[in-house]
Amino acid sequence: MEVLVSLSLGLLSACGIYLMLRPTTFSVVLGLTLLSYAVNALIFFGARLKSTAPPLTIDGLSGQTDPLPQALVLTAIVIGFGMTAYLMALALKGKAESGTDHVDAGRDP
Repeated sequence: MEVLVSLSLGLLSACGIYLMLRPTTFSVVLGLTLLSYAVNALIFFGARLKSTAPPLTIDGLSGQTDPLPQALVLTAIVIGFGMTAYLMALALKGKAESGTDHVDAGRDP
């Protein structure tokens, strides 16, 4: 199971980095989003969650799950959504001003 999770996280990170190196702004935004998903999954799977452990701490129970990684991932998802919306607005504004979706459209050759 650990090998499957590590390979999928590696593939997700590699795809994110590949898309971030592309010359169009939409690919860069999509790459940043995939990379943030990979980091969120890494934090979530690194917490050693158990399917039988309760998510909340209750007195008298043993083998409880730490709720901090779950709260961090939930917060990161919300912040990532806001960041993606902001970057898409910037990309659309840049495309409207320059007429192209290329990252370095404003530079002289």
